[in-house]
Amino acid sequence: MEEDRKVCIRIIRSNRKTLSLEIKRDGQVLVRAPLWMPDKDISNFVQEKTQWIREHLEQVKEEPLNPNERLSDEEIKALAEQALIVIPERVRYYAPLVGVTYGRITIRNQKSRWGSCSANGNLNFNCLLMLTPPEVIDYVVVHELCHRKEMNHSSRFWAEVEKVLPDYRKYEKWLKENGRELVRKMTG
Repeated sequence: MEEDRKVCIRIIRSNRKTLSLEIKRDGQVLVRAPLWMPDKDISNFVQEKTQWIREHLEQVKEEPLNPNERLSDEEIKALAEQALIVIPERVRYYAPLVGVTYGRITIRNQKSRWGSCSANGNLNFNCLLMLTPPEVIDYVVVHELCHRKEMNHSSRFWAEVEKVLPDYRKYEKWLKENGRELVRKMTG
């Protein structure tokens, strides 16, 4: 893999029997693994597949992205299922760092929001977040959790976000620059 290119490897554990690898169009590498499998075995698997990953990342890099390519209902459902695994895990990780509790977590396929937080502490997230880099997912999670402290976008709110993610502006910018294209994939 290129030295200057950071490769994002995301592990998704589920009730499956085997390991699999998938290269996403945005360059993310998904490793699907059984719940019971030790991290060491997953790491060994990834190391063994390094050449395959290199080759497929190169192919993805060369394929032009089609901004008009619409996601099928099946693809949107798959994103929602993936989000149901990934996002609650990130919420569980960040809630203690923000210093808040939360209620129910819901995954939706929204056209106008990446996330929201109700006054009761229920959190909603857009399934399209699965098409963003992991750092962007974390930014949206932290953003919504910080609304548990400040239900506004005041300077106090942004200070809370910055305590947990000092470089949050980079990810906010990524969403502003790329978010509309992702939403177009859902709406056509």
